[in-house]
Amino acid sequence: AAEMDDSEESSVVLSHNTSLGSKSSGDKMFSLKKWNAVAMWSWDVECDTCAICRVQVMADACLRCQAENKQEDCVVVWGECNHSFHNCCMSLWVKQNNRCPLCQQDWVVQRIGK
Repeated sequence: AAEMDDSEESSVVLSHNTSLGSKSSGDKMFSLKKWNAVAMWSWDVECDTCAICRVQVMADACLRCQAENKQEDCVVVWGECNHSFHNCCMSLWVKQNNRCPLCQQDWVVQRIGK
């Protein structure tokens, strides 16, 4: 989110509505001095791929489970950052690095499932 410095700062003034009969239109209800916008987004996990093994998360088992013929045992794990990976891949990853491979936030499991 980009912040405005003092030279770019704008002021928004809202006034009472005179049709309601409260005060004259010159009176300020409040003056907005600064405004910071925040946006959130997450990956669409239906077409996402595991960043560790590069196999589609929702469609196929990870490469290790495919090689060991354990496709039905391969489940997906979502972190609190909303990134998803095969649980097999992520369990090996966190042994070396307890951060999300995509955003580098501390890895905290949000849910596990298919």
